[in-house]
Amino acid sequence: MRIAIVTDAWSPQINGVVRTLQAVRDQIESMGHEVLVIAPDSFLSMPCPTYPEIRLALARAAVVGRRIEAFGAEAIHLATEGPVCLAARTYCLQQGLPFTTAYHTQFPDYVAARTGANPAWIWRYIRWFHAPSQSVLASTPSVAATLHDQGIEQVRAWGRGVDFATFGSDGARDPAMMALDGPVQLYVGRVAVEKNIEAFLRSTTPGSKVVVGDGPARADLQRRYPEVHFLGTRHGAELAAAYRAADVFVFPSLTDTFGLVMAEALACGTPVAAYPVSGPIDVIDERVGAMADDLDIAIGRALTRPRWLCAAYAARFSWPASARQFLDCLVRIDRHVDRIAA
Repeated sequence: MRIAIVTDAWSPQINGVVRTLQAVRDQIESMGHEVLVIAPDSFLSMPCPTYPEIRLALARAAVVGRRIEAFGAEAIHLATEGPVCLAARTYCLQQGLPFTTAYHTQFPDYVAARTGANPAWIWRYIRWFHAPSQSVLASTPSVAATLHDQGIEQVRAWGRGVDFATFGSDGARDPAMMALDGPVQLYVGRVAVEKNIEAFLRSTTPGSKVVVGDGPARADLQRRYPEVHFLGTRHGAELAAAYRAADVFVFPSLTDTFGLVMAEALACGTPVAAYPVSGPIDVIDERVGAMADDLDIAIGRALTRPRWLCAAYAARFSWPASARQFLDCLVRIDRHVDRIAA
C-alpha cells in the first residue's frame, strides 16, 4: 500500500513525535509498503513565535494535494494539527478523500504554558481539526479518555515502542555521569517551559542532577541552577549510556501524551519517577517506578525499584506492534472514484 504521512514535526526537530513517525515509517517500509512523508522541509517556513526551533511551513492545499496525487496515495495520515496538515486536510475534504489523524501532544496545555492562552480556546480548534477524520489515533487510554471528554469520539489506540538494538540494560555507561555523587537523577528531553523541568531542578533529593537535551529554556535554567549538569543533546549509543549511568530517570512533565524517554530509560534498566498524570500513568507502574504529587517522594520510591525488572517490563513497548496498529487504523482510498486534482 502507498501511504502518505503528512506532518508538521520532522527532522531536524528532535522530539517524541518525530521519533515515533520515523520508527513507524521504517517498520512499515520493511513490511513492503511505500511511504511518502510530506513535512515542513519541503516548503518555505517561518519560526514559530516563542519557539524558533520549530518552523511553521507556508504550505498551500493545492501544492500538498499535487504531491499526494503524484505519489498515488492509497491511504493518508495527518500526524499533527499544524499548517502542513491543515493544507492536506483542506485538500482531502475538497476531493472527498478519507484520512486519519493523530493526537500526539497536549497542544492546548502547551500553548497555555507558553502564551497564557485559555486551553478551552485551543480545544475548539482541536475538535474542529479532527472532526472529519475517520480515526483519531491516541497513544494511551488516558489520552483517549481526554479526547472523548472533549467530544472527539472516533479514537483508536496506537501504542509506542523502543529501539532495543540501541536501548538495553547491557552496554556502556557514561563515565562522566558515573563519577558524579549519587544518586544520579536524569532528565532527557526538550528543555522548554511546557516540560516542567524546573520542578525537577527544585527537588531536594540528595545526589546529582543531569539534564540531557536542549531548548529555549536551557540558558536561563543553566544560569539559575549552576549545580545541575547540562550535557546538551545526545543520540543513539551516547544517550543509552546516559540512561544506564543514571540511578533514576525523572519525568516532571504534566502535559505529555506518552513520553518515549520513559520507555527508553526502563529498557536501559533505569526506574522512573514522575507525577501521576497522563503519560506516566499509562507507561509505568509501581514495580518499575513511582508516581507522586511530591516529586521527591516519587524519586525516593523509584530508587528502590530493581533494575532487572525495569528492563524486563520495557519489553512490552514494540515498534513492530505499533506499526501494525497504525496500519490497521488507516482507511484505504477507493481509487475507482473519479475526482478532480487540486
